[in-house]
Amino acid sequence: MRCVIAGGGTGGHLFPGMAIAEALVRREMGNEVLFIGTERGIEARVLANGRYPLMTIQAMPIRGRSLWRKLEALWFLPRAISESFTILKHYQPQIVLGVGGYASGPVLLSAFLLRMKRAIHEQNVIPGMTNQILKWFAQRIFVSFEETKSYFPETKTVVTGNPVREEISSAGSPKIKEERFTLLIFGGSAGAHRINVAMMEALDLLEELKYNTRFIHQTGKEDIDFVSKGYREKGFDAVVKPFFDEMASSYERADLVISRAGASTVSELAVCGKTAILIPYPHAAHHHQLINAQKLVDRGAAMMIRDESLNGSILSRTILHLYHHPEERKRMEESIRKVGRPKAAEEIVDHCYELVKQ
Repeated sequence: MRCVIAGGGTGGHLFPGMAIAEALVRREMGNEVLFIGTERGIEARVLANGRYPLMTIQAMPIRGRSLWRKLEALWFLPRAISESFTILKHYQPQIVLGVGGYASGPVLLSAFLLRMKRAIHEQNVIPGMTNQILKWFAQRIFVSFEETKSYFPETKTVVTGNPVREEISSAGSPKIKEERFTLLIFGGSAGAHRINVAMMEALDLLEELKYNTRFIHQTGKEDIDFVSKGYREKGFDAVVKPFFDEMASSYERADLVISRAGASTVSELAVCGKTAILIPYPHAAHHHQLINAQKLVDRGAAMMIRDESLNGSILSRTILHLYHHPEERKRMEESIRKVGRPKAAEEIVDHCYELVKQ
């Protein structure tokens, strides 16, 4: 089977697509996957190693942009559809799967015009604008949450969960005990300035952890120097990078994770069974990160600090509380594992095979 996976822009869209690609390639010898995205999206960097081929189109985002940028995006839309049409006609996939993000729209519309089999996956509780449009053109719709079904036609919508890459799933195996308590801090693929600042403020109040704790901190490219300097000057053992290509090993080492609450992050935490302090991004569309975090908090599966309340004092108190209460961390790990759907990618591939056979 040849499959096109369209979308990306952020890790929240790309990484579930990569998980589906892994499952498809594992399923049967000779299966192939082509990604279609944009040059400005995270896919251009993550897929640059040649793991999966990537072709790009001139798609641009519309939501959350100025009027001029929206007009520019609409101006480029016919070109993006034309480019998608050419790629699909040449590649001749058996199925085209959209995983969200502005690149998926033109590709799925082109697949509709070419009468190719079409499906989409929605990661969040409340669908994004692209998938709200594409639901009329898709033949199968995969969603991560039961609540999301109400936004889509019932007859073609399936709850599968949010796919997680195999390397991340394997990080959920019993942890090899590190000599030091390990904190993993990240704010999504681009980092989070608010979390970075709060973490640097918190160090002054975490003196008791200085000699028995290791920090693994993904900062994003803008804050790498500032954060590296902070750990170094205050004498903490820290691995600091703008982006970790191998997140699996970071998850595997972590006793506690501090992060945003995007759908992919929450799914990875659940599959890995990690104790987490979630700090939802306050400007996410439809407040979906707040919804994601609250669902876990309500189940006793995570702790949450609202972005507007975040500072070094509250962050340090929460870290110290969990550090000194390993039994609470264990309960949270057990609770969050119950939310995980480790076979989501395989289930989506099953449905894609069924759709192709129809």
